[in-house]
Formats: sequence, structure tokens, C-alpha cells
Amino acid sequence: MAVYTDISETELASFLTEYDIGELRSYRGIAEGSENSNYVLHTTGGEFILTLYEKRVERADLPFFLGLMQHLANKGISCPLPVARRDGELIGNIAGRPAAIITFLEGFWVRRPTAAHCREVGKALAGLHLAGADFSLHRHNAMDMAGWRKLWEGACARADEVEPGLAGEIEADFERLKADWPQDLPKGVIHADLFPDNVFFLGDRLSGLIDFYFACNDFLAYDLATCLNAWCFEKDFSFNLTKAKALLAGYQSIRKLDAEEAAALPVLAHGSALRFLMTRLYDWLHVADGAMVQKRDPKEYLRRVRFHRAIGSASEYGLDGS
Repeated sequence: MAVYTDISETELASFLTEYDIGELRSYRGIAEGSENSNYVLHTTGGEFILTLYEKRVERADLPFFLGLMQHLANKGISCPLPVARRDGELIGNIAGRPAAIITFLEGFWVRRPTAAHCREVGKALAGLHLAGADFSLHRHNAMDMAGWRKLWEGACARADEVEPGLAGEIEADFERLKADWPQDLPKGVIHADLFPDNVFFLGDRLSGLIDFYFACNDFLAYDLATCLNAWCFEKDFSFNLTKAKALLAGYQSIRKLDAEEAAALPVLAHGSALRFLMTRLYDWLHVADGAMVQKRDPKEYLRRVRFHRAIGSASEYGLDGS
């Protein structure tokens, strides 16, 4: 979460007249995180989050994102619930941006996840996959391999500025993944961005999942592979097998991977690492310092890509019975 668009108290008070959540008492911007502007609202009706959707989020995708949150919440998944306006719509406008209000979720994201946290994340992800199975809307994964390739086309000419020889190395990754990428695994709704800052805890208890703005339909096991990348590497870039075992065991305690999913996990983890390397590399090379998009060092995910290249079986991630 972050703030890129400022709003005045007058604008906000007018905006809130479209909702039945009481009168504004106070508000503040949330400094951390993603690609939208976020504010905590305190009203006479309670505490809420206001999100202004910035340029990287298509307005046409908002019914999917917000509808999915409603669907999951109704299925018992702990996640924010969009608040309907008086006219029944979920999307309004403020400061020239489409905007929505969602319920406030208690908890904090953990800076140093433990194996216990990872187990809970695995269980929550599997629960999300099961709960989303009958969600009626569909959204193509814009960050599939074709999306990675598009970013790469805009970065490959300068990739060697990051590390000599990187362009040839990444081209080889694309060729390998194109040849090995699975075609017929179980699909459904995935979160696609379940990093630690998108999972709230109260102690060791997971209190909820947030930030569904990359959610889409894709291989369920790809979502799990992304969590391996997001949760199971340490600050020194080493892979933590204990955390990975806990994450996978937690997932399988709710939804068992089939044999094809287990066999595909190394290539899915390799692809997921390349996907996040591509977004980081593109922004690193093209986004000016101080711009709206937060720049992250691409070498963090380059190290993950290199790690997954050497993995031959999901058992090396700690998956039992693979």
C-alpha cells in the first residue's frame, strides 16, 4: 500500500456522502507498498480502507477484483470486504481516480516469517483456491509468459548493465521455460501476489489476506510456486527448506496436489521467479528515481531464478511423496 494521489478533507467528505458508513472523523495515508493510493478512514461507522486505483490498474478489471473479495469473504476466507455505495455500486471516483472503500482488517504483516507462519500461509492459499472454484467471473493472467516476454523485450537491450552476460542468460531461461511449461494442470482463481506484506497475522495466527489486484485465473500450483519464492528465501538469498516444507505441508493439509502438479512445481517456481525478475528489471532500467513505481533490486530474483534452474524434483523443496 502507498499514497501517490493526495486528497483533501473536503473531497473525502463529499465522497463519503455516497456511502452509509457515517461521517469522517480522521484519515491518514498508508506509506507502504504497492501501486495504488491507500488511506485509513476513521468514521462514526468504524474503520475502513480507501483505495484509489492508479494507472497500472485497469478500471475494467475492478469488478473482478472487488467481486472476488466479496465471494471469498462470503465463503469464509478472511479478507477485506468491499463496501457498497448507496446506489449499490462498489466503485466511485475521487481526485480523478476510480476508488473503492473496503473493510479494515486487523493484523500486521511479518518481517521475519517463521515456519509456523509459512504453514498458515499454505493453508490459507489452499483455502482460497477451494473457495474461488465457483467464482463466476474470469480474468486472464496478464503476467503470463507472454507478459514476461513483453517486459523482456523492453529490457533485454540494457540487461547487461545490471550484470554482464545477463541478456544471454535470460534468453536461455525463456527458451527452457517455453519448452517445459505445463499445459494441462488444474486451474482456478489465484492470488498471484501473496507476498508477506499481503498477509496479516496476529501473533502466529493468520488474520487475513489482502491486495487482490493481481488476482486472475491460472494454474493453482503456480500460485503455490510464487509463495515458495516469496516466503522461503532468506535475506542472504539462501533457500530455507524448513519453511518450504511447512508451506507445502500446510497447503496439502487443505488441498492435495496431484502428481502432475507436484512434477511441475520446479518449472513453475522457475517461471514465477522469472516473472518477478522481469518486472523488477524493467522498472530498474526504465523508472526514474522518485517515480510512482517503487524500484526493487532485480538481482534478488535473479538469484532465485538461478536456484530453481538446478532443481530436478519437488522433493528438493520438501514436498512429501513427490
